[in-house]
Amino acid sequence: MRAWQVASAGEPADVLQRVDLEAPAPGPGQARIRVVAAGLGLPDVLMCRGAYPLTPGLPFVCGQEATGRVTALGDGVELGTGTKVMGVTVFNQGWGGFADECLMFADSTHPVPAGLSDEQAAGFWIPHMTAWIGLVDRGRLEPEETVVVLGAGGGSGTAAIQLGKALGARVIAVVGDDARAELCRSLGADCVIDHRAGPLRDAILDATDGHGADLVYDPVGGEAGEVASRALARYGRLLAVGFASGRWPQPPVRQLVSANTSIIGVLAAGYSRAELSEIHARLSELIAGGALRSTVTEAVPFDELPSALQRVADRAVVGKVVMVANA
Repeated sequence: MRAWQVASAGEPADVLQRVDLEAPAPGPGQARIRVVAAGLGLPDVLMCRGAYPLTPGLPFVCGQEATGRVTALGDGVELGTGTKVMGVTVFNQGWGGFADECLMFADSTHPVPAGLSDEQAAGFWIPHMTAWIGLVDRGRLEPEETVVVLGAGGGSGTAAIQLGKALGARVIAVVGDDARAELCRSLGADCVIDHRAGPLRDAILDATDGHGADLVYDPVGGEAGEVASRALARYGRLLAVGFASGRWPQPPVRQLVSANTSIIGVLAAGYSRAELSEIHARLSELIAGGALRSTVTEAVPFDELPSALQRVADRAVVGKVVMVANA
């Protein structure tokens, strides 16, 4: 089978090599799928660089999420061969979705919701499942609360915007260019802040009439997360989702204590099959009701994977990009 393999650490355009491999055999609790499409994300970039906590040993095939049809089953898996599924790949063992076939964790494998194409489904599950865990499970977002979404024009941010609106919140999107601002408005953001225009803390306070944010959804980390934490309302929560900036935020504890605010970690892992199935069902209902839609903005062919992932690394992608492996 064709595969894009990482044999050394570096930038995606430099280290992704097209190779021919034997299709992997699924282990217990795993399924093999013939990939139709695979989502591209920042964790894939970080794996190429050797900077992601779950980077497998070299060489490996990355690609965290994919859509395809089941071709083989490991012990204890009851999926039917030929079933179309989407979900999380066994990327941490080196068998990710940037190939003709990949392995998937059966517990993180779900039907493609009605209303999503194969390409759209390939970029849907991880961003929206993470947004659900962040906003609902960890953040306890309430209707009419205000949520600020950092990095709002990317895959994680666009999912959080839509879900926040679906849950009845007022959503403020923070972006860094006009194209991302336009996308966020089209997804229903009530207010869009361009962080290039001035101090972010002041802009958040102005947009909330001095109240501050009840919740900050932060896949960016670093200075952006630290500044946003200083614009939290009383009892506000900063959700530490990711570190696209290269480091986690480090807000001063004294400030959190004095303002009665919190920083909450969000990890989209360790959830049971039953819990994930419930999240999938709730997200599917929101898709069916028109409250959620795909934010896949680009689909690239298999041969263009290295350049496309490099554009993700260079922050040149608006929304979510997927690779089409097999029609």
